Amino acid sequence: MTTRILPPPGAPRRLAAAQLTNSVGDGAYYVCSALYFTGVVGLSPARIGLGLTLAWAVGSVAGVPLGALADRRGPRGTSVLLALATAASVASFLVIRSYGAFLLAVTAYATAQCGLAAARQALLAGLVAPGQRTGVLAHLQSVLNAGLALGAALGGIALGAGTEGAYRAALALDAVGFLVCAAVLLSLPAVAPVPRRAAGEARLAVLRDRPYALVTLLNAVLLLRMPLLSLAIPLWIVERTSAPGWLASALFVLNTGAVMLFQVRMAGPVTDLDRARRALRISGLVMAASCVVFALSALPGAGWAAAALLVAGALLQVDAEMRQSAGSWQIGFALAPAAHMGQYQGFFGTGVPLARTLGPTVLTSLLLLWGIPGWLLLGAVLLAASYAMGPAVRWAQPGRGGARPTGAGVRAAEQAGPVGGAASA
Repeated sequence: MTTRILPPPGAPRRLAAAQLTNSVGDGAYYVCSALYFTGVVGLSPARIGLGLTLAWAVGSVAGVPLGALADRRGPRGTSVLLALATAASVASFLVIRSYGAFLLAVTAYATAQCGLAAARQALLAGLVAPGQRTGVLAHLQSVLNAGLALGAALGGIALGAGTEGAYRAALALDAVGFLVCAAVLLSLPAVAPVPRRAAGEARLAVLRDRPYALVTLLNAVLLLRMPLLSLAIPLWIVERTSAPGWLASALFVLNTGAVMLFQVRMAGPVTDLDRARRALRISGLVMAASCVVFALSALPGAGWAAAALLVAGALLQVDAEMRQSAGSWQIGFALAPAAHMGQYQGFFGTGVPLARTLGPTVLTSLLLLWGIPGWLLLGAVLLAASYAMGPAVRWAQPGRGGARPTGAGVRAAEQAGPVGGAASA
């Protein structure tokens, strides 16, 4: 039994529509961008990889001040501007012809993407009551996966054609998707900006919040699972197992479909910090078991046996992924002061670009060089991080000893309802 993918009507459904429009384009972009940059622009894979690493490093740093901008100027307007900036950066890919231009374009793209993620989280917090945010995010994640799947299919058509025009069409689709996303975001009610900073209050309060920084760091460790299906497992299948190579694609489809169909149901019970901590503990146990099963797939044996173990590992992995997502969403919102929601979401969201930049190197070195012991070590690290999240969250809660730079009053305001209320559009 599954739950509906679409969230309830109103602001949540419009947020889902915005998510869908840009995720379809992103799916096409992810499939075609590497071949476009190598075959059309003429860049080497090594230079592309270095450029993307630098770009996402800059983007992860820029997410906090751009989130703070959303707090001060209002998250709806900031989200619209950053969606337009993302569309412009993707459109610039169509005209670049040098490595310097590539670096500028991908840095602008990564910066706008990280800022947009923070601003949209702040917008969601302003339009959705605290107890409903994790559920709405689960719907958005399901819609995201549906859009990526559709976009990847369209990108596959471009790959099949293999022409410069087809690759350009895929990238243009992404740019148009962000333009439509901006229009949908503009149709949402405005959320009032937070009051000006009090005298003596830090401009970026989150940078002084050590408990929240620890929670963010542990979440970044848990997000190391992100490059597994897209990079580490395909290489593992080919180099370390007797399973057929095409199974990597099947496992990716399995993961995408499971998240699309079951993320909402998995997130339903996660409505407070206690349930979020429990979800993360269970996620760590399941993820550790998944790593053990993936490791066993390298043992000598028939190809069908290795394939069966890989499917079992992928099922455990996607279960752990959905639990970890739900728990981290609840924690990221519940511990963020209402007056600084944008900058806190920008800081918490740095785990994603960190996983994108460091994850491939860490996972390929750990798994492909160490083999089975590498999988066991990865499982142990993820399990330890999931259990460490419990005491870290308790430290970060008001009144539990965590140093909250903005005081408990803003937390009480957050629990009372959406930030600032929804102003008229």
